[in-house]
Parts: sequence; C-alpha cells; structure tokens
Amino acid sequence: MEEKVINIAIKNHVAYLEFNRPKANCYELGFMKQLIKCLHEANTNSSVKIIVIKSALEKFFSAGADIKVFEANTIEENKEMVKHAQQAANLLSFSKKITIAAIKGHALGGGLELAMACDIRLGAKENYFLGLPEIKLGLIPGNGGTQRLIRLIGKSAAFELLLTGDSIGPEKAFQLGLFNHLYDKETFEEAVSVFAENLAKGPAQAMTAIKQCIKGLEMPLEEGLTLETQWANTLYDTEDAKEGYAAFLEKREPRFK
Repeated sequence: MEEKVINIAIKNHVAYLEFNRPKANCYELGFMKQLIKCLHEANTNSSVKIIVIKSALEKFFSAGADIKVFEANTIEENKEMVKHAQQAANLLSFSKKITIAAIKGHALGGGLELAMACDIRLGAKENYFLGLPEIKLGLIPGNGGTQRLIRLIGKSAAFELLLTGDSIGPEKAFQLGLFNHLYDKETFEEAVSVFAENLAKGPAQAMTAIKQCIKGLEMPLEEGLTLETQWANTLYDTEDAKEGYAAFLEKREPRFK
C-alpha cells in the first residue's frame, strides 16, 4: 500500500492540504498523484470555498522534485512526473476556489512553483529560503516557474533569480510581492487559519468572478473591461447579492451561502 503523504482536512469551508513526506517534502510521481486526487476532492466539494496547501514539516514547505528519483528515472519517466506536477499546479491556478500557499520553511524548485500557482502566498518570519535553482543543474523550471515568477515580481527581479538560481529569504519575498503577508512563526498556523476562514465567509460566486477578472491583466484594457462586465452581469440576481443588499440596508454582517 502506497504511503500517504498528502492529508486533507475541511473546516469552515476551507480545505487544508498538508504535505508530509520527510525530510523535505520532495515530490515524485506518487506524491503528485495524491496531490491531484486531493485537489480534485477539494475542487468538487461544493462546501469548500478556499484551498490551503501547507506543510507538516518544520523546516520545509517543499524542496521540489526528488533529485535522487529524478536522476534514477528514464527521461520518459521524468517527463511523466513533470506532467503530473504541471497538472497539480494548473488545478491550483485554474480552480474556481481561492487557493493559498502557507509557507513556513524552504520552498525551492517545484515546491516554489506549486506555491506560485496559488492565488495568495502567506509566509512565516523565519530563516528559510525560496528559489528556483534549476539553472544550477543545467535545467530551467518546467512547472510554470518562469511564467508565474515574472508575473508576480516583474521582469527584472525574476530574470535575475532565474538566471542565477539564487534564493531569497521571506522578508525579501514580501518586499518583492511574492508573499502577500508575513506572520510571526509562533502564531503562523493560527494566522493562516484566521485569514483563510475569514475569506471563506465571503460570497463564493463573486470570489470566483474576481479570480477570473484578474486574467484581464494579460489582456488589452478594452478586453479586460469586457471580461469584467461579463462576470459582473452573472452576479446581480444571485442569492448572495440579495443577501448583501439586505445586510447593507439592515446594517448587519452578511451571511453568504
């Protein structure tokens, strides 16, 4: 029986997916298959609004692909592993749910690529590193790293990190915009839960619409405005919109479904 390395727990409309493959959450094909299965479970659960990926390990979020397995594999086996990693990243990126990466330890290579596929990244204030070191192996990131990093932190900073393979700490990641928030390590788990579960109180359909509208960044302004109008028009007659109006008029907190 295959060892379970991804655990899923659902609480207050948040699905928490926890990596637990010591020593560094390095992934291979089995890891990715489990992650894909858990993501499908969370994505198809109508009660889930937010998906959080996190680590059970103290020092690592994920160090990316298992280099020992990668070296022992055939080229075709490695391509299959990368294909599954790309599928997992796309399930996070294109999910109708809001996806969050909670990082309190090293996130390197494919581990950072998974985090960048999420909509939001939360970091702990601690001594760890984030980077895409593939260039030092004579390779380049193959799971969205070049494309997502440049969109998150801009061309100049991303280009340098990709060319050198150098790593940065959490404070620098926050300064560059790679992290949305930094929390004290001692209260990190609680802060992540509070952040995610507060988001989960929001209107699911409107949050999905916001996520879709963000794609307008990669379009000419006129097309982006059209996209926004199309999604805005889907919301006017929803139960959540009616509840939002009523709550505003009654001066109370809305209770979205």
